[in-house]
Amino acid sequence: MFKKIEEAVSFIRSKSSLQPLVGVILGSGLGDVVDAIEADVVIPYGDIPGARASSVVGHSGKLVLGRAGAVPVVVMQGRTHFYEGYSMDEVMFLARVIGRLGITRLVVTNAAGGVNKGYSAGDLMLISDHINFLGLNPLRGPNIDELGTRFPDMSAAYPQELRDIALLVAEDVGIKVQEGVYLALSGPSYETPAEIHAFRVLGADAVGMSTVPEVIAMSHMGIPVLGISCITNMAAGILPQKLAHAEVIETTRRVQKEFTALVLGVLKRFGEKPVG
Repeated sequence: MFKKIEEAVSFIRSKSSLQPLVGVILGSGLGDVVDAIEADVVIPYGDIPGARASSVVGHSGKLVLGRAGAVPVVVMQGRTHFYEGYSMDEVMFLARVIGRLGITRLVVTNAAGGVNKGYSAGDLMLISDHINFLGLNPLRGPNIDELGTRFPDMSAAYPQELRDIALLVAEDVGIKVQEGVYLALSGPSYETPAEIHAFRVLGADAVGMSTVPEVIAMSHMGIPVLGISCITNMAAGILPQKLAHAEVIETTRRVQKEFTALVLGVLKRFGEKPVG
């Protein structure tokens, strides 16, 4: 696997000499951030050796290297998911690749269902921690020693320092943000009302079907993560209505302006503030 990762890194470097400082992974319907990036090169996932393309609506499947203002970035416009039938190595692959490109921080985003009854559709939530209910650990199997230790620490996967920066940006641009715990499930079916009730008891504020594998991959590689969830709908049983992916896409379109302002503001601050 490490050889495949390095082959992909070499391929990307053959297309652009830009050295990204920050990586960004954009979730369902949240790809408009790319419009604000001055692109150096755009590479379809299908062209990258070892990468897989998403089959899900709202995931464009392109890797963009460019600049957000003065900050060099690499952006994943969409991701692959475990529920699509991919292995965890395949789900983590591009996250590991952009990690090996030399990023010092990752901004990971997703569309999520609101479990916390104090949330509303359209809220943005900074992820303070996560609960892995995917059914397995993505690092199961032989350890890739070149990437990290056999037993990586997860106690600060989402550092307070990065959330503090995001909170300052949100205040500057006039955006209200929540902070909470993200719970990941394998999907693709939505959760039952009883499951959502149980997850609330466990301490979850939002629920989704992604992000955790990528964050575990980053923790393995020693790369700090800022997580942002767009609460696209309230989870099952909270409101008297059925859940549909179309609602996810509609809500993300509605909040694109605020979401983009938050992400771009964070990238600017990351460029100004060195790691550590």
